[in-house]
Amino acid sequence: MKKKIFVLVCCWIMSLFVAPALSAAASFDQVISRWVKEQRFTNNMGSNLTIICTYYSAEFIDAYIQSEAQKNMWTQQETEDYRYHFLQALQLGERIPISVKFINNGPTMYLGPFDIMVKLRIGNNVYKPVDYDKRFNFRFQGEKDGLVYFPRYDEKTGKDLLKGAKTVRLEFSSAISNILDGKAPYFIWDVANDDPSKLYQGKTAARYETDRLLKRLEKLRKDRADLEKQMKTIDDEISMIQSRLDELAKQ
Repeated sequence: MKKKIFVLVCCWIMSLFVAPALSAAASFDQVISRWVKEQRFTNNMGSNLTIICTYYSAEFIDAYIQSEAQKNMWTQQETEDYRYHFLQALQLGERIPISVKFINNGPTMYLGPFDIMVKLRIGNNVYKPVDYDKRFNFRFQGEKDGLVYFPRYDEKTGKDLLKGAKTVRLEFSSAISNILDGKAPYFIWDVANDDPSKLYQGKTAARYETDRLLKRLEKLRKDRADLEKQMKTIDDEISMIQSRLDELAKQ
């Protein structure tokens, strides 16, 4: 009887660890299904092309970081450090990052310059990449992946381009591959409830605020140096004009 009770207790203890892990894994899989999109194209020659695109929403990033933390058994500080550097690499505060992966089992693909092969549609407006992994410019077969960055704010007004947007649509040119046979692939994400600001909390928020203020301070110091240089030029010209006026007054 005691042995039976011991076994039951052990099973119960194991369930305390296994059940949350399985639940977390299932939850992460659900998040992946919302933000990682995949399409596969084939032709009658037996060639195929798979395109996998990941929209880095706040939900996806948070779930990914938590998954990595659990997998690697990180401390809270290690998790915060990873979050900080991960967000830095994504440039999430300034741009819209999307991961693109091609698995090309067909003719060589020529994507350069890649910024004319892909665009992001937000509402009725279309935006070109402001930056992207330059490896996309080189021809390839097999796998190729990297990040593509789109503007998050309007260049003239500074307005958040995603404010009020319900969906975003990533569109590729049909010219990326002959396998597409003239089809233009696209991927749609529902971003109505996405809020990247949720990621900037606690120590991460403080570090980003520090970075932002340091960048602002650097810009102000540069602006001041430029103004001082401009003022010196003006003062020199004033001095030269005054000297000439004094010379003319003596004639």
